[in-house]
Amino acid sequence: MNLAYGLDMEKSFDEVFSLQKKIIKGIEVLMDVDDDGSDSTPKELVYEEDKMKLYHYKPLTKTTCKVPTLIIYALVNRQYMMDIQQDKSVIKSLLEQGLDLFIIDWGYPTAEDRYLTMEDYIEGYINNTVDFICKANKIEKINIIGVCQGGTFSAIYSALHPDKVKSLVTMIAPIDFDTEEGLLFKWGKNLNIDSMVDAYGVIPGEIMNAGFIILKPFQLMIDKYIGALENFDNPQKMSDFFRMEKWIFDSPGQAGETIRQFVNDLYKGNKLIKGELMIGDKLVDLKNISMPLLNIYGEYDHLVPPSASKPLNEHIGSIDKEMLSFPVGHIGMYVSSKAQHEMATKIAKWIMEKSKKIN
Repeated sequence: MNLAYGLDMEKSFDEVFSLQKKIIKGIEVLMDVDDDGSDSTPKELVYEEDKMKLYHYKPLTKTTCKVPTLIIYALVNRQYMMDIQQDKSVIKSLLEQGLDLFIIDWGYPTAEDRYLTMEDYIEGYINNTVDFICKANKIEKINIIGVCQGGTFSAIYSALHPDKVKSLVTMIAPIDFDTEEGLLFKWGKNLNIDSMVDAYGVIPGEIMNAGFIILKPFQLMIDKYIGALENFDNPQKMSDFFRMEKWIFDSPGQAGETIRQFVNDLYKGNKLIKGELMIGDKLVDLKNISMPLLNIYGEYDHLVPPSASKPLNEHIGSIDKEMLSFPVGHIGMYVSSKAQHEMATKIAKWIMEKSKKIN
């Protein structure tokens, strides 16, 4: 053994050469890494209004659920997280089990959209989309899956238009904002959103993204990149990494008046749970949600903690209501293979069962 200063020189040289080979291999991998594959489940554009687009997915089964399902995603991120890659696609899994799916793409707000309100999104875009689907399919009601902030909007819409919603699924949706569990909820209560909206008009996506990263700085800015270096020479893992990074930093801006009301009325005022939220001239009463509800939350969600989602079941008027949890975080709800498979199976079976009932 060749020792110098207490070091095994032969072993040290082997480690250096091994690292050098890994770096060379990693550079070759980066030259050919494929970060495509997101949002690739076949679909077609069927309706659009301003920057909002409605897509209809092509069925993957011979027979599909007779009642279509509309997916309403959050404004703060892009909806293709649910179709991030074909082997981890919630959309594809739902289609394979027979659902007839539509999804809203909110697009990217620009300066002209600064005055769009929650009423414009909920009573305008969402309501017009529901009416389009109902008319195209000659039906009176559809199923809705609302995700994160889209789940909040979906609950509000269902309370305002229970006659148009057959069943409602909410996923990691903030409903009760009077919680101290999540740092985002603590910040929201003290955020000077009025000054930000007055200054920017449309809040840049980069600012929103920076805020989310600060919530878990070590995990989101250090740990994940160290993990990426460890898999530097693994094509599949690097493709997955870049695909996720692309989605994380693909952050739309936020229409000023919408985020102003969302922060002031919900984060600060908790008006939805209190029964005080106004959408235009309409009061939102969660007791009007009379359709079946499936409420899904992540047990380790740092953005929307369970305490923000679970109270929905206590405040609605429906007798047919169910709660489902998974031991995952916010993003894990989509990329965890076990949660994804079990969740998609549960949602599909639940929706198809409710769609058969007369109500």
